[in-house]
Amino acid sequence: MTQQSRAATIYRQPLMDLLFQAQTVHRAHFDPNAVQCSKLLSIKTGGCPEDCAYCSQSARHGSELGASKLMEVERVLAEARRAKAAGATRYCMGAAWRSPKERDMPAVLAMIRGVKALGMETCMTLGMLDGDQALRLKDAGLDYYNHNIDTSERFYPQVIGTRSFGDRLDTLDRVRAAGIAVCAGGIVGLGETEADRISMLETLAGLEEPPESVPINMLMPMAGTPLADAPALDPIEMVRTIATARILMPRSHVRLSAGRSAMSDEMQALCFFAGANSIFVGELLLTAGNPGEDKDAALFARLGLRAEAAA
Repeated sequence: MTQQSRAATIYRQPLMDLLFQAQTVHRAHFDPNAVQCSKLLSIKTGGCPEDCAYCSQSARHGSELGASKLMEVERVLAEARRAKAAGATRYCMGAAWRSPKERDMPAVLAMIRGVKALGMETCMTLGMLDGDQALRLKDAGLDYYNHNIDTSERFYPQVIGTRSFGDRLDTLDRVRAAGIAVCAGGIVGLGETEADRISMLETLAGLEEPPESVPINMLMPMAGTPLADAPALDPIEMVRTIATARILMPRSHVRLSAGRSAMSDEMQALCFFAGANSIFVGELLLTAGNPGEDKDAALFARLGLRAEAAA
């Protein structure tokens, strides 16, 4: 059986069978009641030259979001201290760039070193990287680099025109070659087909080494973007995507990422049962809303979940 037909068979099986299989795989590799908690900070917001149809940070769309300068290092570290105190074990920093400029690299490297000194795992998402940049990030102590493939190779040109699907894979190759753990996932609800969701997961699972972290985002339509009026995704399709990711990438952390603020507690519970074991905490994900610590604490208490301890 080919990888493609296996993935499709997994995704399309009766939901109860899919959930049972995903939970069985999950329990073989992870504590089923522990969830890794990350905090995401936008260290440079807006003004991005890319045209990603879902993103309010693109300078090409009609969003009212203005462009900001790169945050000062000490301000980033102050936010990291607060995140650690709130229970986050991984600190993710994102900049709205096509790729980092040389003038910004010293500050970025200082942020990584500072967060590492706090005893937290570090993650960056800065756009495309060349080989030298990846090595410098590794030397500074970067643990994870996030670079999502977003969707299937077939559907990708319908969403992004300023960089290719191959460009994304090239950056992932450079990150892996530098010895940095890969964080790569995608977005569902962009208008893609079921086959596109399956293909996206196949691409991730088919990398030479699957990503250590796989964020699955549910589109949050943002005003001023081409996908502002996109219809809501059937929640069961999100659950199927999470479960299939868990089965195809059994040792990866699968992150229930953007879109949780629009999910019921029951939907989130199904996603955790399907194998999601990582979330972003806090009230903001770059420019989009998130449930916040109080709501997450209440949900964890209802479900008997706990934050995963630092590695």
